[in-house]
Amino acid sequence: MNFLEKLKNWQDLINQRLERTLPASSVQPKVLHQAMRHSMNAGGKRLRPILVLAAHDIFPNRLDPIPAAIALECIHTYSLIHDDLPAMDNSDLRRGVPSCHKAFDEATAILAGDALQPLAFEILANSYAGDPQLGLDLVCMLSQTAGSQKLVGGQMQDLLSEGKDPDEQSLSYIHSNKTAAMIETSLQMGFRVGREGQNSKKLTQIGRAGHSLGLAFQAVDDLLDVTQTTEQLGKDAHHDCESGKITWVSLKGESEARLLAAQHTENALQAVIDLGGDCQFLQDLIRYMLNREF
Repeated sequence: MNFLEKLKNWQDLINQRLERTLPASSVQPKVLHQAMRHSMNAGGKRLRPILVLAAHDIFPNRLDPIPAAIALECIHTYSLIHDDLPAMDNSDLRRGVPSCHKAFDEATAILAGDALQPLAFEILANSYAGDPQLGLDLVCMLSQTAGSQKLVGGQMQDLLSEGKDPDEQSLSYIHSNKTAAMIETSLQMGFRVGREGQNSKKLTQIGRAGHSLGLAFQAVDDLLDVTQTTEQLGKDAHHDCESGKITWVSLKGESEARLLAAQHTENALQAVIDLGGDCQFLQDLIRYMLNREF
């Protein structure tokens, strides 16, 4: 099976498990569950949950990494719902469809995001009850990453920096925490479920790979915002520039942003290769993420 076939198979598998995990649209309160499903099923490449599976695949075992992947996607989707709100990034489109607050209303969107957060930890607690230490580790990884010093803190700094002169220190903080932290944790959670998951040295190393990959991902995202159309992106093009957000493009220009993306990608690849194991798919995925067009 080649890379694209395996990627598609894993995307399909993740979507199937999400369908089974989310409360049905017919369950009361119906509008809340419809809103959760609207955002979760809007599309997307499922890159973060696939990173979980790819990291587990390096040193696989009999444990199922998919619940960890699903839990992480719940947190990611909640963050997108809330980021799109008028009080935050004020985005009308997400993944080519109306943002949750546009398809429903602001209050429903807030509650849909709120509901996805505890669902993530319920999934981890139930799925890894047979290995309490593993379950606890995964809960700690995801909760710390989603908290005030990582994901939420990055969004806060993003809002505080709007309209201000580009500042490399602030930009690095935003990208490290709003974007890279979740990608770093995707790899660490998948690796923790695997055979070498308690090897702290290797767990730290794959975290470094994830951090570099996250920085590369954000640099590419900044470039796509200024080079692609709304139709291609599935979200509002040029939104960052029009909102006064600082990006690598606004700070250093397109050429430097491309160079940064390439450098961080190379750092991620080298860190993964140094782990050993079966890391070919993850290497291919890292290159794919650099060269994505939307």
